Amino acid sequence: MPARLRILTADQLDGADTKALVKHYLAVLEERAPGRSVEVRVPPYAAVQVVPGVRHTRGTPPAVIETDADTWLALATGRTTWHEAVHDGSVRASGERTDLSAYLPLVTP
Repeated sequence: MPARLRILTADQLDGADTKALVKHYLAVLEERAPGRSVEVRVPPYAAVQVVPGVRHTRGTPPAVIETDADTWLALATGRTTWHEAVHDGSVRASGERTDLSAYLPLVTP
């Protein structure tokens, strides 16, 4: 019988593990949504620029997504949906192309 995958939340991990998972899933997003038109921020761990479109080079990007580590891990692993996270305010998204629902989840739960 195959082992079941147990998906942990950020509060169940230590800081180094949380940072590693956040960065890993942001790197997976970069592969799935290559581009530089939207900045995805998961403070204090990391930020990446993704999604095809107008490239951003200096100053505050015109399209920004920001969330906490636990929400990012939940989105990446399918424990919540993009629309649920935006609706409940755990994701803040402004600007064009900030709907990541086409790219999430990043793993099959």
